Amino acid sequence: MFRTELNQNRKENIMKTRQEVIHAISNVQHPAIAYSLLELGIVKDIDLNENLVTITFAFPFPNIPIAGQLVNSISMPIQSLGFDFKYKIVVMTEEEKMKFMEMETKGWKG
Repeated sequence: MFRTELNQNRKENIMKTRQEVIHAISNVQHPAIAYSLLELGIVKDIDLNENLVTITFAFPFPNIPIAGQLVNSISMPIQSLGFDFKYKIVVMTEEEKMKFMEMETKGWKG
């Protein structure tokens, strides 16, 4: 019983922490599109393991020129919460890319 309670408390803490991370990065905007990186689907996944946050970035194309800038803009608020930061980069699926391109057209600010 005690172990079950500990596991439940750990899950609740991870969910709370995940929400804090999401809140911290939710306002990080794309520099040329009037949407956040979360809204655009560029931040595809957030994984927490102890003090390490691993973000999976999904870009519409490989080797985009501003990849480093986008990764940096997400790493700073995560590290300011006291977490270590790691990331992976993947290419968007066709469906994700279509949604991204539609949002890019609507929110383009140049």
